[in-house]
Amino acid sequence: MVGWERGCRSDNETRIGTRTATGIMVWGSNSVTGQDWNQYRENGPCRPVPRVHTFGKGEQAMRRDPHIPPTMRGWLHKQDSSGLRLWKRRWFVLVDLCLYYYRDSSEQRVRGGLPLPGYRIRVLAPSTSSPRFLFTVEHPGMRSYVLGADSPEELGAWMCSLRHSASPMGGAYSRDAEGSWFRSLFVHKVDPRKDAHSNLLSKKETSNLYKIQFHNVKPECLDAYNSLTEEVLPKLHSDADYPCDLVGNWNTWYGEQDQAVHLWRFSGGYPALMDCMNKLKQNKEYLDFRKERSRMLLSRRNQLLLEFSFWNEPLPRKGPNIYELRTYKLKPGTMIEWGNNWARAIKYRQENQEAVGGFFSQIGELYVVHHLWAYKDLQSREETRNAAWRKRGWDENVYYTVPLIRTMESRIMIPLKISPLQ
Repeated sequence: MVGWERGCRSDNETRIGTRTATGIMVWGSNSVTGQDWNQYRENGPCRPVPRVHTFGKGEQAMRRDPHIPPTMRGWLHKQDSSGLRLWKRRWFVLVDLCLYYYRDSSEQRVRGGLPLPGYRIRVLAPSTSSPRFLFTVEHPGMRSYVLGADSPEELGAWMCSLRHSASPMGGAYSRDAEGSWFRSLFVHKVDPRKDAHSNLLSKKETSNLYKIQFHNVKPECLDAYNSLTEEVLPKLHSDADYPCDLVGNWNTWYGEQDQAVHLWRFSGGYPALMDCMNKLKQNKEYLDFRKERSRMLLSRRNQLLLEFSFWNEPLPRKGPNIYELRTYKLKPGTMIEWGNNWARAIKYRQENQEAVGGFFSQIGELYVVHHLWAYKDLQSREETRNAAWRKRGWDENVYYTVPLIRTMESRIMIPLKISPLQ
């Protein structure tokens, strides 16, 4: 396509509402006006000159088909094309391989639209100012659009959806020329029809069973609760007759406040769990501890967990560290798909040794996944997570696992003095 000097229009622009091959309604311009004809008589025929194409805006914007459900929608920051390069927050909707934007989430009037096939979607280095998480939408001979997300999670979700739309016939959109699609054929996939996901995803070489407990403590009793826990638990676990290891003990720093989180490992599975419980029932010190502790609690809950076969086993580590427990509640029937994707993705999160352990529930609330990470501090956490987005393949994991999630939660935790994970 070419632009025309002095506001003249070509004959191809006289039709309104032309439907393109992708099924998108394109709002064209009106027919040639008297003013255009006067310009033609005065200045001679208009000369075609190359022009960089932009978003169709206002009345020239592409029409969105209201009968097609959106692939994705949400807020993004759009950099203005003016010399000032100002940022404007706009509501974007991805529909039928086209990206539309509106002034707000009411979606009353399309402000602009862009057909994505053929465009390249590229992540930029994080910015030091807002918005921090940037990417571009580029095409040779056309204007590049710089957009920004508010978080790395939003950046990854948009990147994956836009790349998929930009190359709709390409299948796995983030496969590179190094043949990663070919290598993926050799990643072991489990067949959900042959066995329960607990047998397919858990470690075969061990029979470890984990128990996680969440204690919501009365705010005025948290210090007393911590002192009592640090006094009694080491005594109980010093007895070699108990087939139970203390993995970690924490207080929640960010997340649900006045909460304690405990993680135990039972070497030997369910028989070891039952053996330990029967012995504790006969232990007077433990019974007195439970009675005194109950006065300090508002509520408590627990789950029995298995560890993913491809995750690190949680081993004691020196501190100081902060820990993040990310909890995902999945849609029923999606655990194996989650495991297949994370079996590939965990390698992107190993460089800084931040991966501590990965678990999924067996008893308690089901289809729950817990990922435990360790960082030196909050700044280290942010830098490590941002670095993952610059690794080719990490965005693909996000793209395939986000639709499996019903809810997710993040806790930042501080270890107690007795915790083997410091």
